[in-house]
Amino acid sequence: MPEDLVRGKSIAAVAADIVDGFIFLNPLILKNFPADAYKELYYQMKKLQTAVRNEKFPSHDQAAIRSRNLRLQRLHQAIVVLQNAARVKKLAL
Repeated sequence: MPEDLVRGKSIAAVAADIVDGFIFLNPLILKNFPADAYKELYYQMKKLQTAVRNEKFPSHDQAAIRSRNLRLQRLHQAIVVLQNAARVKKLAL
């Protein structure tokens, strides 16, 4: 499996960039991914989603709540796009 999927970045770095909003996952980006990278990226995004949810909830900080929710929203959107692209390619995640 090639480690340089998007501009020389590993799959973990790509997942982190998706969380931070630097990369938006869409079918055009996934078109260049090899079949085995789908499962790895899905695993990394699920791991990051669990990490974000396990962080202490900032109950009195509006900006931190918004930031946390945006990160979760980006992850969820990317996971849905990845699942649909994998279904089109008939890959099991």
